[in-house]
Order: sequence, then structure tokens, then C-alpha cells
Amino acid sequence: MVMGEDTVTGAITTVEDVAALAQAIRGEIGKAVVGQEQTVEVLLVGLFAGGHVLLEGPPGTAKTLLARSFARVIGLDFGRIQFTPDLMPGDIIGANLFNFQTSTFTLTRGPIFTDLLLADEINRTPPKTQAALLEAMQERTVTIDGESLSLGERFMVVATQNPIEQQGVYPLPEAQLDRFLFKQTVDYPSAAEERRIIATHGAHGHAMEPAEWGVAAIANAAAIAEAIAVVGQVRLVDEVIDYITALIRGTRGVADLQSGASPRAGAMLAGAARARAAIDGRDFVIPDDVKALAPALLRHRLILSPAAEIDGRAIEDVVTSIIETIEAPR
Repeated sequence: MVMGEDTVTGAITTVEDVAALAQAIRGEIGKAVVGQEQTVEVLLVGLFAGGHVLLEGPPGTAKTLLARSFARVIGLDFGRIQFTPDLMPGDIIGANLFNFQTSTFTLTRGPIFTDLLLADEINRTPPKTQAALLEAMQERTVTIDGESLSLGERFMVVATQNPIEQQGVYPLPEAQLDRFLFKQTVDYPSAAEERRIIATHGAHGHAMEPAEWGVAAIANAAAIAEAIAVVGQVRLVDEVIDYITALIRGTRGVADLQSGASPRAGAMLAGAARARAAIDGRDFVIPDDVKALAPALLRHRLILSPAAEIDGRAIEDVVTSIIETIEAPR
């Protein structure tokens, strides 16, 4: 693989190639987004592991700009839906509309028919409309009037949501949350990062598009597919499999939790750990890959018990405690 000025040329065949591609993607996104390195890594892992990502944070923390920049850099078809209280399922997936001139129904595809879908402020629409994404995120297909339509193998949802404590938001149903590989918390920037944001973005009177910041597409669907194939070859030894199993099982029967993680969560964690290893240039998974990804993978799959909620326990603290309790292989 060779990194050209504008795109990737040549096949991606090794983990070193995947690591180089990931680093180039980070560099391009950094032209528009200050900081957010951990969130960018979560997006990369989600892309190479074939999962969806939910970004949660207060308004003004560059969630939408980050998602748009990410879509532009990886060179996939991009669609955006602004979720609002009056949005209907048909506005997302489309519908068969009657053509009075031909007296026939014509399929009008909704914005969900794309490679990377930005579901902006997903929790500002009622659960009925949120449910329009369930089939798409699980099976990468949608059903319109009984006809199943494919969205393609590369279909990925990057959703943003505001904290549930804010007004005008609806909590995502458990089935919806489980479709997301990660729920990443987007925090306020550090003082140094915030100064850089004010110095650069404050010089413009409007919200600039990623292209205006010089963000360019450096990959394409073929390159992403090759990288995913390489990730699938990353080795996962028995000791790490045992560690993932113990970690997932360790979420069950905890007094502070009403319910723990499912076996599917363990399989998803294994796949995500493979992707992180490849991004780091390794063809094998280490326990640190699992540790680094576990919080973002577990925080939306665990439910606090009523007693823990009354005591003011945070799900983050419970997840951290479980990870610290389970001994990692050396």
C-alpha cells in the first residue's frame, strides 16, 4: 500500500498497511477536529469491525463535525438524517408512492440508503421512529411493503445524542442500544484544546464543512474492504478468549446491576479487539486491547439496579470496577 497525496493506492494486505491507513485517517480528521483522539479511535475500530457507533455528549463538542469529517475521509457514500420529534419512519427508509400519471407505485428510497449514515441527535425522535433503524442496523436491510432491500455490506450508522438529562429527548430502547457496538462519551476539550478551537474556528463566521478545512477522501470502499479482511486474520489466543469470557460473565450477578452483558457482547468485543490490534500494527490481540474497548462496549448494555440508582452509582464506576476485578492474562 502507498499513501498518495489524495488517496490510498495499492492493496492493503498487512496489519502495517491497516495501521498506516488508520494514521492517515486520523491526520485528515485532525485538519477540522481538534483533539477527540479516543473518539476517532472508536470510529476506526467500529469501521474495521463492522459495527455502529453512538456518540453522546453536550451540544457544541464537535460530534457532528467529527462524523462528517470521518465520512469524507473514508470515501464512502454519506447520508445525514436530523432526528426531530415529528420525524416518521417513512422519512428514514422511504416508501412506495403512487404515481398518478402512470397509475403505478414507485419506490422512493429514503436517506438510509447510503454507506455511512449520520443519525444526528437520534434521541430527539420518539421510539417508534427510532425503531425504523433496528432492522437496518442488525441485518443491513430494510423492508418496504414486504420487499426486503439491501443496504450493502459497508452500511454503518454513526449516531449522536444529547445526554438524557436534557429536555426534549427520548431514551433509546434497549434493543436499539444493543445494535451499537460502542457508546462513546464525548467530553469537553482540555484547556489547551479549547484554546486551539477558539483560535481556529473562532475566525470564521459560520460552521465550515470538512472540505473547507482541507479534509480530503484518502480511502474508498475497496480499501476499507481490504482492511476488514486483514482484521479478520488477526490472532486471538485462548488466554485472551478466556479473559473476554470472564469479563462478560463478570457483569452478571453484580449487586449494582439489574442485568449483565449477553454472549453477543463478548463476540463483539473479540471482533473489536482484533480491529484495535490491527490499527496498532499487530497481528495478535493483547489484553490491553480488550481493556481499552470494554468501557465503550459495555456502558450501554448494562442496567443499574434500582438500589444503585438510588445510591447515585454511575454505570461508568460499575464498569471500571468489573474490569479491575477480572485479572488479565500476562
